[in-house]
Amino acid sequence: MQQAWPFIALLIGGAIGFFFDRLRQGAAFKSREQLLVDARREADAIAKQAELDAKEALLKRKELQDRELQSTRDQLRNSERALDKREATLNEVHEDIRKKEKMLQTTQQRLAEKAKGVETREKELERIIREEQEELHKISGLTRDVAAERLLKRVEQDLQNETGSLIRKHEQELKSNSERLAREIIGMAVQRYASTHVAETTVSTVDIPSDEMKGRIIGREGRNIRAFELATGVDVIVDDTPGVVVVSAFDTVRREVAKLSLQKLIQDGRIHPQRIEDVVKETTKEMDARILEFGKAAAEEAEVPGLHEKILQFMGRLNFRVSYSQNVLRHSIEVAHLTGMMAEQLGLDAAMGRRCGFLHDIGKAADHEMEGGHPAIGADILKRYGQGVEAVHAAAGHHDDIRPEFIYTVLTAAADACSASRPGSRRETLERYIKRLEDLEAVAYGFPGVSQVYAVQAGREVRVIVDPKNITDRGSAKLARDIAQQIEQTMTYPGEVKVVVMRETRAVGVAK
Repeated sequence: MQQAWPFIALLIGGAIGFFFDRLRQGAAFKSREQLLVDARREADAIAKQAELDAKEALLKRKELQDRELQSTRDQLRNSERALDKREATLNEVHEDIRKKEKMLQTTQQRLAEKAKGVETREKELERIIREEQEELHKISGLTRDVAAERLLKRVEQDLQNETGSLIRKHEQELKSNSERLAREIIGMAVQRYASTHVAETTVSTVDIPSDEMKGRIIGREGRNIRAFELATGVDVIVDDTPGVVVVSAFDTVRREVAKLSLQKLIQDGRIHPQRIEDVVKETTKEMDARILEFGKAAAEEAEVPGLHEKILQFMGRLNFRVSYSQNVLRHSIEVAHLTGMMAEQLGLDAAMGRRCGFLHDIGKAADHEMEGGHPAIGADILKRYGQGVEAVHAAAGHHDDIRPEFIYTVLTAAADACSASRPGSRRETLERYIKRLEDLEAVAYGFPGVSQVYAVQAGREVRVIVDPKNITDRGSAKLARDIAQQIEQTMTYPGEVKVVVMRETRAVGVAK
């Protein structure tokens, strides 16, 4: 029995082990099944979630496509409306064109009918005129050529008389305004503009020792010549001409300063921007002193004392101003003496006459800087520096720009004309002077009815005496105008030429 207990215990232990082993296998089997069930459930959930996500993405894409489709439809509808409007507009334009074409056709038909009517009337008129002409020929006993010649002569005479009458009428109406406006425009233009064809009045030449000096004047990259032009206000022309540099400017004083400055720089040899500025300033001061000395010497020579220093500076500037190559300062001195002599002979104040004559062209010293003609500029300067009313009026009126109120104005104008027009005062030889007078007389002699011609006042006036049998009073006005036009077309002359035709009355024309 005791020997069976170990065996029984062994069996019981084996049974218990087998029982526990089965229990473990059953629990493991049950866990695997549960895991499979859970996996299937999770896979189903994931599949359902993926299906839901796919459906949601599909819905969003469909919604986006619907919006794009709606936008495309809206654009198509807008384009359709625009096309409808354009089509309506084109239809309206087409309708207007059709109406205009119809109106044009109607107008062309009317014009064609009127043209036929006019042509018919013209033929009828020509027939009537021929009949009338034949009837007139029968009544007068004249041939067609003779009648036409007489008629043309009569018409020509009537037209000549009528033209002369119209010319005189319009000249009287326009004389006051035209003379004032012409003097203002021409005077301002001539005084403020220096034409380039007078080369010696706009350029000066400076001699240089060698062509190597041209390079030094120009400087590195042109800095010296630019500095010089900036400091002096002139144009410096350096070309291939050997030994010469050209200085060009309309202001004669500025040009003289530039010329002297350039000569000093060439002699010194040191040419650079700073040196150029110093030399130009020094030369400008020297030129101001020279100008003042010129003015004082001229006033002393003209016997005009007590002038303001600023006036003397203006008069000194005239030493560098020329008019038709006549030095304006010398011209002013000459006018001063002439005016003083004429005033003395008339029993007037000779000193006042010299003062008016000496200062009459002072405006030319500032006409490049101030606006207006030199008479108005000169009067303003003289008034500003305390000159008498006689001198102011003489400067303003010596070219008949204003109505003379003082006898000294008339004497100054006469002396100015004498000084400017005498032979030799301006650039014109005696032979050319006489030839110009002869040409003026020849132009006037070329017209029928002219008996005598005299060119007076140095060619500024042509006096024509006509035969009263051939030229009527009205015809003299036309003749004066014709002669003036012929002079304008065929001759070259300074200023104006007045044509005076004398019969019982005088008719005046001006060749400008």
